[in-house]
Amino acid sequence: MTPTPVPPATTPTPVHRRVEMVMGLPISLALRGPHATGVRADAAWAEVLAVLREVDRVFSRYRPDTFISRLGRGETGVDDCPREVAEVLALGEEARRASGGAFDVRRPGVPLDTDGVVKGLAVQRAAHALDDLAGTDYCLSGGGDMVCEVRDPDAEPWRIGIEDPRDPSRVLAVVPVRHGAVATSGGAHRGAHVVHAGTGHPPQGVASVTVVAADLTWADIDATAAYAMGHDALAWLRTRPGRSGLVVWADGRTDTFAVPG
Repeated sequence: MTPTPVPPATTPTPVHRRVEMVMGLPISLALRGPHATGVRADAAWAEVLAVLREVDRVFSRYRPDTFISRLGRGETGVDDCPREVAEVLALGEEARRASGGAFDVRRPGVPLDTDGVVKGLAVQRAAHALDDLAGTDYCLSGGGDMVCEVRDPDAEPWRIGIEDPRDPSRVLAVVPVRHGAVATSGGAHRGAHVVHAGTGHPPQGVASVTVVAADLTWADIDATAAYAMGHDALAWLRTRPGRSGLVVWADGRTDTFAVPG
């Protein structure tokens, strides 16, 4: 299940979109405002892609020469890697503790897998390249997980459509976002790719989890961790300050949650 920007009923400001594949993901950018096109927009987009390509160079698990692949095989140490590797591993450990072991970048018998931390962190950092586009709103998506920013207090929020995991052609809910991030974890598009790190089993009872938070790093981590917990997803999310969102259960029921920051 993938969040997607949904146009408002009326669009007073044109939205300009760009898409490119990086990190094996569709990276898309929606801009609206005075710098939505032109040289400054082109330069910001190039910087976004440069940040993500550098992340891929360090963290891709699908290339044998990356630092994370070599680290996973024991061919190098953390101290010999770029400092971002230690940061990602520390975030992974923080997530393991917070989730009670449901989320873990290190699992016995499984190669080191930092993807659950890296994607959200990378897109969040890449979005900083857009901050200098004065007066211009943006929505940057990496594989459907998004960082949204609205500069004009009178402008419409970005409207993020949440797919129905049982019918991805149907929008189940629309989330308005002015400043923050949206991430969804589920099996509608990639099958049983998420497992509970402690048990190694895919989740039961839950179809998808969408988390809205201030930062995509933790929105993505929490969506993945909660989805891995299966039946316990909602109870855990209600302990996470500053999070809100939607849980879709396997039987089609839905629950929303909103926890003060």
